[in-house]
Amino acid sequence: MSLRSLEDLLHTTETVKKIERTAIQKSGFSVAQLMARASKALLDELLQEFGEPRQLTVFCGTGNNAGDGYTIAALAVNEGISVRVVEVGDRSKMLPDVTHARSIAEQAAVDFCVCQTPLDLDQGIIVDALLGTGLRGELQQDYRRAIRQINDALLPVVAVDVPSGLNADTGAVADAAVMADLTVTFIAPKQGLFTGRAAVFCGEIIWHSLDLPNAGYSDYPPSAKLLDVDRALEHLPMRAADAYKSQLGHVMVVGGDRGFGGAAIMAAQACLRVGAGLVSLATRPEHVAAMLARQPEVMATAIVSGQALEPLLTRASVLVLGPGLGRSAWSEQLLQKALDAGLPTLLDADALNIIAEGRIAVDPQVSRWVMTPHPGEAARLLNISVREIEADRFAAVAQLRDKYSAVVILKGPGSLVIGTSGDPIGVCTYGNAGMASGGMGDVLAGVVGGLIAQGLPLQAAAELGCCLHSSAADMAAQQTGQIGLAASDILPQLRRLLNPQHSADELL
Repeated sequence: MSLRSLEDLLHTTETVKKIERTAIQKSGFSVAQLMARASKALLDELLQEFGEPRQLTVFCGTGNNAGDGYTIAALAVNEGISVRVVEVGDRSKMLPDVTHARSIAEQAAVDFCVCQTPLDLDQGIIVDALLGTGLRGELQQDYRRAIRQINDALLPVVAVDVPSGLNADTGAVADAAVMADLTVTFIAPKQGLFTGRAAVFCGEIIWHSLDLPNAGYSDYPPSAKLLDVDRALEHLPMRAADAYKSQLGHVMVVGGDRGFGGAAIMAAQACLRVGAGLVSLATRPEHVAAMLARQPEVMATAIVSGQALEPLLTRASVLVLGPGLGRSAWSEQLLQKALDAGLPTLLDADALNIIAEGRIAVDPQVSRWVMTPHPGEAARLLNISVREIEADRFAAVAQLRDKYSAVVILKGPGSLVIGTSGDPIGVCTYGNAGMASGGMGDVLAGVVGGLIAQGLPLQAAAELGCCLHSSAADMAAQQTGQIGLAASDILPQLRRLLNPQHSADELL
């Protein structure tokens, strides 16, 4: 197992504890030695990122995270840095290793104080060693007060392992969390640092293995993996010199009820821009002219009923169902006819909502589906609340996969991609806040549908499509900013990502 692959593999906190215990048993490391290694790694990263501070303020709780904090404080004093430790919680509950670390800080003549209001935090850097992975339920009052003081200080903050208050398994925040500028995490990257609300609180994430042997990792399979757009692109088949359009698939987008034509049009354009050989659009009559004006290469057909759609389905090799579909009787008829065709299918937007409402007959056990719900649609599909989805996105995406026997992309910050093969859940860390605008999901649906048409397996298409879509949004935002970023702005960037050998000017 290479170092690079280790960086991309994510674990739960329970698995990280097992890796640590295995390392201690097999390699003879002690907890104190691991604390010393973690503390040196964090202090080195802090100094490299911010330079030597006038003062270092270390917030320590009572668990193992605090042990790292006390050791960091002692190391910093030995480097000639002015350090104080702010202690939070009941010291009588400290484990022996943490108590030993505190004694080292005492011997180094670190200044100690208790967390109180107001606390003078007007210079230097703050180190958060309050909780780490030790969060259990809601925060106690004294920890909540300490987190508020850290965030109100407006100083650079470095989190030890995990920003306190953030769930390292789910990326959820119960009621408050430290907003770090830098998070230095140890032994293995934790899956919760890369999805949900984690982006708000982690800042830059740096992982240190603490030089544990690779053998310790091989005993415990990862729960998730970071997706990489360049590696995902390797799944895209090479186009033969004598390729013709029928070899590259025929995607049919079905959608665009009255008032929602733009969603279906953008989905069809995205299919074309990622390389599908043929693209059709089945939509309301009033949207055909707009489609032809926008992209004349798309074969747009006016459809007034499910019966009218049925003969067209024999032409397609892949279906994209849902963009702008609506929830009318027309929508329901088209969705039922399309699903009856038994083709590889991407389901998005109102196609998911109609299925969630039980308005059509479906048999997920015989389906070949990719589903792309946002949290609201996921909640409806599972008949739970959005809050429950966001409380554990990893569990939610697995439940969706199991219930519908589908490859699932759970959209949102740190989108999750799960297949049916049992591979680790993919986490897409590309993308930006500019994507919080209408139509982004419609473009994603078209991207994935267009990749399936070219022969990619459903999971590979979902992973590559998610990376391409978000990376294209990053490129667009880098050029013109996040505010005002529209879904159609990312269409030109898709071609640039798929044709890196050509310049941007050549692709205009």
